[in-house]
Amino acid sequence: MQDRSGGAAGTRPGPVSALGEESIFGPGDPVRIASRSPVGHYRMPFYLRGKRGSVEAVIEPAAIDNEAEGYGRNAGTKLHYYRIAIPMTEIWPDYVGSPRDGLRIEVCETWLEGLGPMHGETEPTGERDGREPPAISALHA
Repeated sequence: MQDRSGGAAGTRPGPVSALGEESIFGPGDPVRIASRSPVGHYRMPFYLRGKRGSVEAVIEPAAIDNEAEGYGRNAGTKLHYYRIAIPMTEIWPDYVGSPRDGLRIEVCETWLEGLGPMHGETEPTGERDGREPPAISALHA
């Protein structure tokens, strides 16, 4: 038996996530760390701003936005943090070590922008279905 929507009768849709409950990026997604210079102390080193990398892992569960919390502007808002892998050649173009060398840093989603393929790639490498993640800066402006 089917209900009016064509689904099986007696079944209910799964839970619907609230804004911010699901991560915006997934492992393998290419990202850039935002290049901005807000006034005050923010938890993003200057030498990494504007650099490209890829999401290595989503840190679960979502955590309190530590930057907003530090300035007393947070009412328990939770955001996702991501472990970002940045090739050493992205940080130091003349780096002569192994091409597998890189830096890993955990970054709050407010500092990440979605990108297309990394240099030399033809398609996004993420586990998603090829969708381009939105620019997070538009969501948290």
